[in-house]
Amino acid sequence: MATHLDLQEQEQVDALKAFWNQYGNLITWALVAALAVYAGINGWQYWQRDQAQKAGAMFDELDRAAQAGDADKTARIFADMKDRYGRTAFALQAGLLTAKVLSQKDKGDDARAALTWVVDRAGDDEYRALARLRLAGLLLDAKQFDEALKQLDAVVGAGPFAALVADRRGDVLMAQGKAGEAKAAYQQAWQAMDDTVEYRRLIDAKLTALGAAPGKAAQTAASAPAVGASR
Repeated sequence: MATHLDLQEQEQVDALKAFWNQYGNLITWALVAALAVYAGINGWQYWQRDQAQKAGAMFDELDRAAQAGDADKTARIFADMKDRYGRTAFALQAGLLTAKVLSQKDKGDDARAALTWVVDRAGDDEYRALARLRLAGLLLDAKQFDEALKQLDAVVGAGPFAALVADRRGDVLMAQGKAGEAKAAYQQAWQAMDDTVEYRRLIDAKLTALGAAPGKAAQTAASAPAVGASR
């Protein structure tokens, strides 16, 4: 019986050797590849964390320069962030903030360039929508009306920005002398914006100036059923 077991074990060993001779290299390379992928993922995650940490520290520096109104320093830090940490969300935030500071210092071309960079690099629709919205405002200031409208038309899935996009479109159309189209855009913005948002009062004022005060229209609609009921 023992001899039989020894022979069976020997057969198993021989079969294992044959299997390893045939597939050993393939298995080894598969394991090496799996370990390389695992190491690569860990390395990539570490690199991302390291990049985000360093970009965050640089953004803090940029924010301090922006708060101080130092447009030149803000622009220099942003340029450095683009080169070193351009893939991070901090770089996108830096672009938006830099554009704001530059526009306040009457550096419209540089501000538009910063926002254009954000539009081109943002992987997030909300970052891109916000950048396009602000860029349209700067183009409006520069009287580049058609380009401003193109930026607004390019906003995909406006979501929370839908009301602001419609409002900005109304501003551009008013600047073009298209009061009827502007009124329609403002009405769209007024309807899309939550009535608890203070900015809605400004849209109300724009509609009132065009003879289409939404408050009066709402009161008229609300009073109509009451009049009918009294009769």
